Amino acid sequence: MDFWQAVRRRYSVRSFASEQPVSDEAVLGLLSAAIEAPSAGNRQPWHFYVVRDPTLRTGLVRAAGGQDFIAEAPVAIVVCAHAERSARRYGERGATLYCLQDTAAAVEHILLAATALGLGTCWVGAFDEEQARAVLQVPPELRPVAIIPVGYPATPGERSTGRRPVSDVTTFV
Repeated sequence: MDFWQAVRRRYSVRSFASEQPVSDEAVLGLLSAAIEAPSAGNRQPWHFYVVRDPTLRTGLVRAAGGQDFIAEAPVAIVVCAHAERSARRYGERGATLYCLQDTAAAVEHILLAATALGLGTCWVGAFDEEQARAVLQVPPELRPVAIIPVGYPATPGERSTGRRPVSDVTTFV
């Protein structure tokens, strides 16, 4: 699948074929794509938790206010930001902005790579950070910023929401 196909075919999957496992090779491919993302000053302020344990995924469901599809997926990747890694070079702006921008780029790389591999994902940002931290025993220097359930879609699907035209969201100066 080429880049534009992946971009146009990517959609949020909230129903997974839980009996169909995701291979270690596929997960490593997603992580390899993530670490190719750009980052401010090449600080690479990310850390990834690959969660296969069903009990831990259920804990993430609770942290995410009952979004059950997180536990339905055979894998969840929790993307964390390491603010200090960015702050060492960029100070407060690195800690409060750049590390979040950088991890967001890594998340998007995971989503597009998963689409290219025929996997489904959903970018979950609505969760209680401290609950997620407790579930995975995330150390204080890392900040959980996204939960990405990963699996094969239960049924084939496609994006059901339209996109605003470029002309509505762009100002040329």
